[in-house]
Amino acid sequence: MTIVYVPGDSAARSVGADQVAIEIASQANARGLDVQIVRNGSRGALFLEPLVEVLTSSGRIAFGPVSADEINSLFEADFLNGGDHVLALGKSDEIAWLAKQDRVTFARVGIIDPLSISDYESHGGLTGLRKALDMKSEDIVEQVTASGLRGRGGAGFPAGVKWRTVLNTVGEKKYICCNADEGDSGTFADRMVMEGDPFMLLEGMTIAGIAVGATEGVIYIRSEYPDAIEMMKKAIVLANEFGSLGENILGTERSFHVRIRVGGGSYVCGEETAMLESIEGKRGVVRSKPPLPAIEGLFGKPTVINNVLTLATVPAVMSGGADAYKARGVGRSVGTQVFQLGGNIARGGIVELAFGTTLGSLINDYGSGTFSGKSIRAVQIGGPLGAYLPASSFDVSMDYESLLAAGGMLGHGGLVLFDESVDMAIQAKFAMEFCALESCGKCTPCRIGSTRGAETITKIIDGQDIDGNKRLLLDLCEVMTDGSLCAMGGLTPLPVRSALLHFPEDFDSRIGATK
Repeated sequence: MTIVYVPGDSAARSVGADQVAIEIASQANARGLDVQIVRNGSRGALFLEPLVEVLTSSGRIAFGPVSADEINSLFEADFLNGGDHVLALGKSDEIAWLAKQDRVTFARVGIIDPLSISDYESHGGLTGLRKALDMKSEDIVEQVTASGLRGRGGAGFPAGVKWRTVLNTVGEKKYICCNADEGDSGTFADRMVMEGDPFMLLEGMTIAGIAVGATEGVIYIRSEYPDAIEMMKKAIVLANEFGSLGENILGTERSFHVRIRVGGGSYVCGEETAMLESIEGKRGVVRSKPPLPAIEGLFGKPTVINNVLTLATVPAVMSGGADAYKARGVGRSVGTQVFQLGGNIARGGIVELAFGTTLGSLINDYGSGTFSGKSIRAVQIGGPLGAYLPASSFDVSMDYESLLAAGGMLGHGGLVLFDESVDMAIQAKFAMEFCALESCGKCTPCRIGSTRGAETITKIIDGQDIDGNKRLLLDLCEVMTDGSLCAMGGLTPLPVRSALLHFPEDFDSRIGATK
């Protein structure tokens, strides 16, 4: 029997992976060939999807991007035995785009059957959990702290510090909340983890629960991710049946249960306290802090809140050790970051590297420039509230501190590329309009400031008192930054200010503009 891998990842399915799998099965049956099709996750080279892999005696051989009408020619070329074909890419692990990466969090994504625990275990899964079950809670927290692992959701707060706070807070019940409300434009790593390696996320949450004394976890998944929701639900059932989740985990006296909470489509629920409100069945509105969620979180109980990538990296930290993880990266930005390349880019997808690679390397070496073939003008890093950086900034190191010094932020690791045709005044206006649309409305600087900001930029675009309105816009940005209750309003000025700073000509040279 020959095993053929066809991704079941949403991105691959959107470009015909389901039809490819059906056609392979149909033609194999018609030819009397014994073929098993495994719907794995995506390897992240989205420009090659659907990427079909065949397990041969020489290893996995890749073909892509494959369409359903090319399956006949693949069989004719004996692709099941690695035969030569125009779509042949050689050994999967030797594809340069993949081979140059340093995959830790994404080590198994695209390689294993996402719903096979035996496959998961054979590729190192549950090693970290087994180690944690033999350790004291304090020692687990110390291991995570020593590794330097920071929150991958955007804030970059040390995970171990957050865990220690919950561990040391007295409470008859504690929670682990996984924030999977991945709403930033140009980000898709959380979804790919949940669809491609769901047991890894469950293992990370379970380790977190053991570490702080929590027995219940909640995964808050955005409603726009139906495939991820279904995959996680199936994984939870299988993990409970296997014994790596639920009561008496792997034969010990430890217990941890996980349930899914589906979001209602609100961007602001990606903010941790608004997420808690939504989980509790309330309107997703930001809470005032203090108290911190680590002390009074879900239902008023001590709560660890981490992003998918943070929790999914915990098993690797536990299995490989803190020293091995923190050996990667630069300064306080240790380990790896999962960068997500999108927008007007020739080769989009997932690139996992140690912190410290340059922006230019990501865009040019991996992204291969713009999809349109036109010159690069700007890249937005960190979602819709991230700064726009020009091509002259491409030597900046991709780590938390360096990007902050350059006037930007890393955020969730999403990069959206724009070519020379982009109008940065329009992009600045979009930032304000986005905030106005998605604001929870609780604080005035965010609710009203974003609306007035969009109006002011419109006046600049229309050529009305450009200098005066630019000064007004900057004053408004200062108020929003200093006065907003959360990062929704506080960060909205970042893309606006960066557009004004790096692309002033788009605000000055308007047709018919008069000063």
